[in-house]
Amino acid sequence: MPSIKSIGYSLHFGEEALKALSRFLDKQKYSSVFILCDENTLRCCLPQLMLNCPKLTEAQLIEIESGESAKSISICEQIWQTLFEQEADKQSLLINLGGGVISDLGGFVASVFKRGIDFIHVPTSLLAMADASVGGKTGIDVMGIKNSIGNFTPPKAVFIYPPFLKTLKRKQVMNGWVEIFKIALVSDKKFWELLKKSSYEKIDGQLILRSIELKNKIVLKDPFDRSKRKILNFGHSIGHAIESLLLGTDRELLHGEAVCIGMMVESRLAYQKKLISKKEQDEILNTLSQIFQPDLKLSFGFESILLQLKQDKKNKTHQFMFALVNSIGSCSFDEKVSELQIKKALNDQQLLSL
Repeated sequence: MPSIKSIGYSLHFGEEALKALSRFLDKQKYSSVFILCDENTLRCCLPQLMLNCPKLTEAQLIEIESGESAKSISICEQIWQTLFEQEADKQSLLINLGGGVISDLGGFVASVFKRGIDFIHVPTSLLAMADASVGGKTGIDVMGIKNSIGNFTPPKAVFIYPPFLKTLKRKQVMNGWVEIFKIALVSDKKFWELLKKSSYEKIDGQLILRSIELKNKIVLKDPFDRSKRKILNFGHSIGHAIESLLLGTDRELLHGEAVCIGMMVESRLAYQKKLISKKEQDEILNTLSQIFQPDLKLSFGFESILLQLKQDKKNKTHQFMFALVNSIGSCSFDEKVSELQIKKALNDQQLLSL
């Protein structure tokens, strides 16, 4: 079973991962164990987890509703209240069983409860396996701004069990598939070429493992997002803005769906700034369009997108700073971008309302 070392913890990957989790629990002396899940992972994944980890039959379940709206301070308060009522202490453990929302939210909840208790991730979605469970970021959404409150706190371990992917619908698989394409686009051209020939319908575990290895390599060099790690935000400035604007509406997008559109818009920005050629821009746009078929019939007011972008964590001294590809398989960060350039890229993608 492959095991990847990150900063202060290990990621265990493969069909033996849940047995590795059982061994991990046997070695620890936790006073109590809590499992954070949503209605989907409660139904589809918890039975398999319990089967492989009999010790967890004594764990307390904390169930929340699925979806990005759960990443709120009110849901945090509900979880903290449960932990207090069940007399959780500094020796308690929180297991985050779910996708990116559960890992982001659960990591944050645990990292500040009584100034921090241990938590581990058991990712159940492709997005969480390939991206969200790696790197030690936690976060919730406040005032409609994605991941605006959070910190860097590593889990004690991550246990990635690929058979959980069989429980996912196509939409959720594609949601994570986007992030795998992103990591290839910013860091590994050969991987990008391989992905173009692959199919989401039969995702090879080696592709997921390669995505994890690439992200982890970047995180090890820059754990706190001060330099190189910023390239992982390619597509996310525009993507987060779009995702936030549509949250709670009948056009709400999954994270990966919004990031796909964000990568297309930001590739246009990279071409405007002469970081990539027209040929490279077109390859990126055509590949993403053909594979993911993003909803490009959306329209936004420019000022509403601008307001979201002004809250982007990468900005410096009121300057918009983007991570932009400078070739396929490479990316630069802290690229200054003007309002006019952003507007042109959005217009070229036909995303602005008249």
